[in-house]
Amino acid sequence: MPQQLYNPFSNFNFSNRNCFLTGEALSTSEEKIQVFPQWLMSTYGLEDKPFKLLDESMATYKDLKLPCSAAVNEQYLEPLEREIAAAFEQGYEGVSRLDDIKLFQWAGKLLYGIIFNEIQAGIRQQHAQGEEFSMSQAIIHKFTHLHLMLQSINLSLEFDEFKPFSLVLFRVNNADDVFGYRDEINTLTFSLRIKDFGIIICLQDNGTNANYHKEKLDKIIGQPLHPIQFEELNAKFFYSAYLFNRLPEYNILPVNDTIYLEAMPLRGMSSKPLFDHWVTKTYGQVLENFWKNWGFLLFEIIKNPEEPMSFLFDADGNFIPADTIQLPV
Repeated sequence: MPQQLYNPFSNFNFSNRNCFLTGEALSTSEEKIQVFPQWLMSTYGLEDKPFKLLDESMATYKDLKLPCSAAVNEQYLEPLEREIAAAFEQGYEGVSRLDDIKLFQWAGKLLYGIIFNEIQAGIRQQHAQGEEFSMSQAIIHKFTHLHLMLQSINLSLEFDEFKPFSLVLFRVNNADDVFGYRDEINTLTFSLRIKDFGIIICLQDNGTNANYHKEKLDKIIGQPLHPIQFEELNAKFFYSAYLFNRLPEYNILPVNDTIYLEAMPLRGMSSKPLFDHWVTKTYGQVLENFWKNWGFLLFEIIKNPEEPMSFLFDADGNFIPADTIQLPV
C-alpha cells in the first residue's frame, strides 16, 4: 500500500503541534529543528545575526525553527544534514560529487522553513487585525508542490524522468569568511556563495531556467568565477525566475510502495513563450542590488541599454577569465 502524502495547505495547518514534513502530532510544541542548520550557523556566526521577514519584522537566524518529529529528524533529516555538511566542508570538490537531488532536498527544506515562518508571522499579523489570513492561489500552488517534493526525503517518492529544478554550481574565488545567501520565496529561487563555490537553484521550474541560460552557461561551465561574476549570473537567474510564467503541474502515480511524480508539459494550452519579455532596465535594477558590494549604480550598468555592463562576457560575447578582472578599490 502506497505511503500517504501530507499537504499542510489543504487545511492551512501551520501550528507547532504537527511535524512540518509528515503532519503527525507532536508530543510537545518544543519538538523543533533549526531552519538554518546548526553547523552552518556555527561556521559563519549566524545565530544572532538579523533576518528580516516579509512583514518587515526582524528575527535572528536561530529564531527560525520548524516543528519536526524527533523520529523524522533522526531518521531522515540529520543524515541528510551530515552528508551536506561533510560535502560543504570539502568545498567545491565535495559539493560537485553530491547527488543534485540531495542538494535540492536540502535547499528546499531550508527555503520551506523560511516560508513556514513567514506564513506563521502572516497568520499572527492578520489575526491581530481581526482578519482571515489569505494567500494567492498561484503562491499556494508553488508552495504545495515544493512541500510535496520534499517528501522525497522521508517517503519512496520518485521523479519520473525529470528533475523539478534548475541547479548550477561553480567554483568561485570567495574570501574565506564570506557567507552569501539569497532567496526569493515567490519564485522559489535559492543561492548560496561560501568557501570556494557558489550554487543557484530554481526549485520549481523543471529545469527551464537552466535551459533559458544554456548558451551563456555553455561558455562558462567549468570556469572558476570572480565573486562579481557569480553575482551577475545570480542576477540573471533571479530575474529569469521572475519572468518564468508557468505553474508546473504534476501527476501523482502510486505504484505498489512507490509514489511517482510525472511532470505535465509546461506549454499546456498556452501558445505564449515560457518567459515574459526581458526588460534591460529591470534586469539592471536586479543587477544593481546583486552588485551592491561593489557600488555600481543603475545608470552605469545600463549606460548602453543594448549592452548592459557585464563582467562575465566581453563585447564579442566571450567569457572574461576571472583572474583578469580589475575592480576599483
